[in-house]
Amino acid sequence: MSHSGGPVVAIAFHSGYGHTAVIAEAVARGAAQAGAEVVSICVDTITDEQWAQLDAADAIVFGAATYMGTASAAFHAFAQASSKRWFPHAWADKLAAGFTNSGAKSGDKSSTLGYFATLAAQHGMHWISLGLLPGWDSTQGSEDDINRLGFFLGAGAQSPTDAGPEGVHPSDIATAEHLGARVARQAAIFRAGRAALAA
Repeated sequence: MSHSGGPVVAIAFHSGYGHTAVIAEAVARGAAQAGAEVVSICVDTITDEQWAQLDAADAIVFGAATYMGTASAAFHAFAQASSKRWFPHAWADKLAAGFTNSGAKSGDKSSTLGYFATLAAQHGMHWISLGLLPGWDSTQGSEDDINRLGFFLGAGAQSPTDAGPEGVHPSDIATAEHLGARVARQAAIFRAGRAALAA
């Protein structure tokens, strides 16, 4: 993968109804604004070329809706297929992060984020948390606060089940943009450190 010298952030996600795709786009936007080259990959239609893009990326952000307490079946299929990368430790020392969406404000999203972190750990990757204090946790707060759902491990979003992708909350979009920017900045630091060591 050729790029201008900045970090490459890949977003590997599955979106069943379009809501999670909106969050993925926000992560991509935040990463790009922070100087990264971004590759977005829908894991249910992943190609050999896209697997190679994941292999070449400095960071991979995992994303899927939370269904029945875990990531979607399509994402699980992708994760299991990534075992071909696990055997040679191809993703070791890359950065990783995650985001998820559900219809309920809690929706057991922490289970999905934990699953993503475990997947990253099995690949020998370094997990990047959301890095935000919780919003909407006082009488002075509101649902318009960034990180309104109060997640720490990654970005959590809530979308009404009877609304389309346009129903994704602006605060959740801003939170996802923050995650993308944070991953891009950390990837730039890692990239510069490796270059310094090589020199």
